[in-house]
Amino acid sequence: MRERSGRTSNSGAAAGAAPDALPIAAVRTVLMGDPAHFSVRGGANPHTRTRWGTRRRVDRARAIEQWRGLRARLEELGVRVVVVPPDPAQPGLVYPANAGFMCETDRPLPAARRHFTLSNLLPTRAGEKAHYRRVLEGLGIAPHELDPRYRFEGEADLFRAGDFFLLTHGRLERQRFVPALALPPWKRVYGFRTDARVVDPFARLLAPCEVVPLGLVLEAHYHGDTALCAFGAEREHLLVYRDAIDPADWPQLTQRFGDALIELDPADARRYAANSFAFASDGTSYLVMPDGLSQRLLDAVRERGTTPIAVDVSEFLKKGGGSVKCMIGDLGWLAGGALARPGAASYARPTLTNRAPWIDG
Repeated sequence: MRERSGRTSNSGAAAGAAPDALPIAAVRTVLMGDPAHFSVRGGANPHTRTRWGTRRRVDRARAIEQWRGLRARLEELGVRVVVVPPDPAQPGLVYPANAGFMCETDRPLPAARRHFTLSNLLPTRAGEKAHYRRVLEGLGIAPHELDPRYRFEGEADLFRAGDFFLLTHGRLERQRFVPALALPPWKRVYGFRTDARVVDPFARLLAPCEVVPLGLVLEAHYHGDTALCAFGAEREHLLVYRDAIDPADWPQLTQRFGDALIELDPADARRYAANSFAFASDGTSYLVMPDGLSQRLLDAVRERGTTPIAVDVSEFLKKGGGSVKCMIGDLGWLAGGALARPGAASYARPTLTNRAPWIDG
C-alpha cells in the first residue's frame, strides 16, 4: 500500500480541517460501480441513443472486461478502489463521479472529517443516492444533503483547477422528443445536468477559494468533466474543449490559465480526452486517460511533467456517455489506520435495510 504524508493544499477549506503541516498516513481512495447490470435505461445523453432515438445495447461482457482493466490499472498505481454494489434497477451506478462532491481530495484527512455533498440527480438516476449514502457511511464518511430544489451532479460539474474551483452548468430541460425538419423527423432534447444556482452554496462551502461558473453549450458534453480536466501536481494545467464552453465564459479560462491551457482538437474531444482522472503520488503526477488519443495530446501532457496512462473503456463511452473519470468517484486521500491495502476489503454488499461488512472483491 502506498501511503503519503500531509502536503500544503490550496483546495478550499473543509470544516474542521487539520493544519497542513500535520503528517497523516493516507491512501488515495476512489469509488467504482460494479458493472454487472450496466445497461442503457433512461437514454439521458446523446451517446446512449442512435440517430433514430432508440437506446443503445451494451456488450456487457466487454464492459466488465474493460471495467476490470481500469480497476487493475488504478490499483497498480496504489489507488484503493471501493466498489459500489450493483443494483439491476440502477445501471447508472457505474458512473460514480455523479455521486457527489468531496472537499479537499488532494489533502489527507480522516474519513470522519471529510465533507461530502450528495448529488441531486436526474429522476431516472435519483435512486442511486441511497446506495452512495450507505457506501460512504460504511467508510466512516457522513454525507451532506444539498437543497433538493437544485439539480447537481457532483464532481462531474465541480472540480478544483489551480487555486480555484470550476463549476459547470447549462440549461436544464425536460428530456423529450420534439419534431424536426430532418430525417428522422424528430430529435431528442437532453439539456444539461447542474443548476447554476448551486454556485452560491458551494461558494460558501469552499471559501476562501473562488468558485468560477462556466456555461456548457454542447449536449454531447453535458457534464463539465467531459470538456475540461485540470491536472498536474497542483492541478495547474487544463485540458479544455473550446466548442463545449459558452463563448462568453471563454476569456475567464484564458486569463486564468494562459500557457497552461491545452485546447483539445475535435477528434480527441469526441473520445472524451478531458474525461480523465488526475492525481499525484510519491512525487509523480498521473493522468489516466481513455485509449485512442492523439500522440500530439499525449506529448503535450508529458511536456508538462505528467505521465499519461491510457485505458480502454470505450464501451462505457459509446453506449453510456461516460469515460474514465465518469467511472471514478474521487474520495481523495483518506487517512487512518483501518484503511485496507489497494485491492483488498474493497467490496460492500449492503442490503436495502442494512450494511454487511466489507468483503474482498
